Amino acid sequence: MLTLSPAYGRDYTSAKAVKADWQAGKDFRIESYGPDMGRYIGKEEADAEHLTVMIRYKRLTQLCVIKPGAR
Repeated sequence: MLTLSPAYGRDYTSAKAVKADWQAGKDFRIESYGPDMGRYIGKEEADAEHLTVMIRYKRLTQLCVIKPGAR
């Protein structure tokens, strides 16, 4: 499981917009504690076919969960 937030000052108002940018390969910032915290990552680098991704949006108050293999 990986927790992310929008990169480069982006924010979203809906989970649909978050999922669209994730599928488009936009960068997100890793918020999960560990050696990669703060690094930028996109769908291709995240091994999204095997990993559940949680992306915070709406000023980090909402959470969008993208399960493995989701389109």
